Amino acid sequence: MSTSDTTLDPAIAARLRHTAEGLVPVVVQQQGSREVLMLAWADDEALARTIDTGRATYWSRSRREYWVKGDTSGHVQWVKEIRLDCDGDTLLFVVDQVGAACHTGDHTCFDADLVHRVDG
Repeated sequence: MSTSDTTLDPAIAARLRHTAEGLVPVVVQQQGSREVLMLAWADDEALARTIDTGRATYWSRSRREYWVKGDTSGHVQWVKEIRLDCDGDTLLFVVDQVGAACHTGDHTCFDADLVHRVDG
């Protein structure tokens, strides 16, 4: 992972519990409806960039580079809130999603496959 002039506030960094790769999972939720849109990964720099710009920035584990949601697709995520769970090991980005959240073009990454449902 590269470094830039953007650094995360040490008080925030100290609260995060990272994976061995230095990452934290990010659950992304639509502001208002609270619909879960996607799951992504961030390191301290991606989180700092997100805070600095207001645009969701993630670390791509497959491409091994930072990516700003919407830079290539136009489907931007404007971050309205960032929350840390009680264990410090998961972030929640509450966003205003412009266009599809999923790289497949679906509204959310959870539209495709229903694994199980309990009715009643």
